[in-house]
Amino acid sequence: MLKTILVALDSSELSATVIKTLRDLKLQPETQVILTHVISPHNPDLLSEADRPHTNLEEFPYRQIEKQLQTYQNTLPCQSELEIVSGDPAEEIIRLANIHHADLIVLGNRGLTGMKRILQGSVSSQVMADAPCSVMVVKVQSVSSPVSN
Repeated sequence: MLKTILVALDSSELSATVIKTLRDLKLQPETQVILTHVISPHNPDLLSEADRPHTNLEEFPYRQIEKQLQTYQNTLPCQSELEIVSGDPAEEIIRLANIHHADLIVLGNRGLTGMKRILQGSVSSQVMADAPCSVMVVKVQSVSSPVSN
């Protein structure tokens, strides 16, 4: 039985697919799920806002991330907690997996290819290489265009 599952989510539409795949695992009530979002240092606007006082928390992206994670959290049939951290996504996912003694990491794959993959790197590939536990990568289902004859 999987005792602890770390689920890495971002702000993309892929997160809903990752959550659906997680629920398809038929989670046991005893399973602990940690839903995490890593604020990348490549998004300086979001990081700088985290250091400033805010009068209207609804406008703060952190609150938006937290609300989205809470929405996903409410759909789970087991215990869960939220972790919102900043740093390098792959490093933070691996760090959290170690802290929580995760049995499984679940994350999405944006499907980057070519130069984008070289320049931006692949978080899922790095996590798979360095994780202390098994990793489930949820791939984007691309819609292929019909082939003309």
